[in-house]
Amino acid sequence: MNLFILDYPDRRPLHMKLYNQLKEQILTEKLPPGAKLPSVRQLAAELAVSRNTVDYAYAQLCTEGFIYSKSRSGYYVSSLEQECKVRPSSPPVGLIRERINAQKNFEFDFHPASLSPESFPDKLWRKLTAESLSEKSEQFTAYCDPQGELDLRLQIQGYLERFRGVSCSPEQIVICSGLQDSLAVIAQLLQAEHASLAVENPGHWLPGTVFQRYAFTVHSVPVQPDGLDLDCLQQTASTVVYITPSHQFPFGYVMPVEKRLKLIQWMEHTGGVIIEDDYDSELRYHGKPIPALQGLYPEGGIIYVGTFAKVLSPALRVSYMVLPDALLPHYHQLFRQYAPAVSLLEQKTLYHFMMQGYWERHLRTMRTRYKRKHDALLQAVQHYFGSRASILGQGAGLHIVLKLIDCPFSEPELIRRAEDQLVRLFPVSETYSGGNPEAHIMLGFGRMNPEQLEKGVARLAHAWLDDKEYCSPE
Repeated sequence: MNLFILDYPDRRPLHMKLYNQLKEQILTEKLPPGAKLPSVRQLAAELAVSRNTVDYAYAQLCTEGFIYSKSRSGYYVSSLEQECKVRPSSPPVGLIRERINAQKNFEFDFHPASLSPESFPDKLWRKLTAESLSEKSEQFTAYCDPQGELDLRLQIQGYLERFRGVSCSPEQIVICSGLQDSLAVIAQLLQAEHASLAVENPGHWLPGTVFQRYAFTVHSVPVQPDGLDLDCLQQTASTVVYITPSHQFPFGYVMPVEKRLKLIQWMEHTGGVIIEDDYDSELRYHGKPIPALQGLYPEGGIIYVGTFAKVLSPALRVSYMVLPDALLPHYHQLFRQYAPAVSLLEQKTLYHFMMQGYWERHLRTMRTRYKRKHDALLQAVQHYFGSRASILGQGAGLHIVLKLIDCPFSEPELIRRAEDQLVRLFPVSETYSGGNPEAHIMLGFGRMNPEQLEKGVARLAHAWLDDKEYCSPE
């Protein structure tokens, strides 16, 4: 008889732990067909549990046909057809938690998508959630508008018009569950008339991944200091392009108005579509935010997408997109029978958050807080790296890109050395199609406070500069 372990950290009752382990041993034939199981009394004594525990486990297995009972003889393992057998069950939840907790814990987290816990207004959110629940209770007994609650769309429309220069009506706005969901909807809208997508290189990896799932051919187009290379774009067969013109990911470049107008001309000439991701647009620390490309030609084929992930919370999974009027009939045809992507409670709470002025107040607070972190990171890099590094993408967003000068190490080696110092980094090579050609490192500053940022940069300098291969005087 195989050993059973019932004391692993798991909140399930003992009889369920025993049942699961017996079932797994039967499915993997560690307990072969016809094998006799110990009596209830015997197994209870071996495991130091009550007889009821064993009895319950045996009864459940017997009900499901894994074992059978012979009068005055005991329980035996059933003979199962080979095609009915399945893979063993996953490890118990408690063991999975132990395995996760055993993974390396980082003291300093420079991941560009990480936010600090205090950035989310949890007390206010609980209050507004309660307000939403106290409204008409019948609204929670039916499905809401699949395009999103009109009240919330009105608030988003007002915000986009005032702060982003987007010209649209609430009827053009669709509430989605994050960028991935927005892109999946867009891909389905466009796949009947378009077959290829151009993406920035380097750039966000998600658009290409999503559109490939819908049979699009994806072309990578190089990025210049003033944005997408339009000459290279014209050489592709793409009629759809995904861009981040106001704060290019990952290098933070801004596309000037002259180039934006040329991109609009390309769209008109090819009958194409521009997907404008307003990535990190709210977080600009010097000067005014850059207006959206959509505002230059609102009647054209520009799809504007935005999210609340970077300033409010990525866990809420609330995003939005503005569709051109020409695409609205097709959208309603495809998605009129869909259920809403975001729960009504989250939409109502976000509506109150915006309607009562908290969103704009929160935005101002976050700009001030992140600017302080941004400036602290720049000072630390200058102090510890000096002329051995230059900074790209400063002045906006939640990360900078560090370009190391005359660095002998590859990106994997830089990341490995950082991990040895308990520093978490995100590989810039993930944003490239074809690998990272230079020693670029992305440093996100959203999660840590200024003191932690300074200490984290010091750790990186120790990991990379205090080496005879890369240790030359200033």
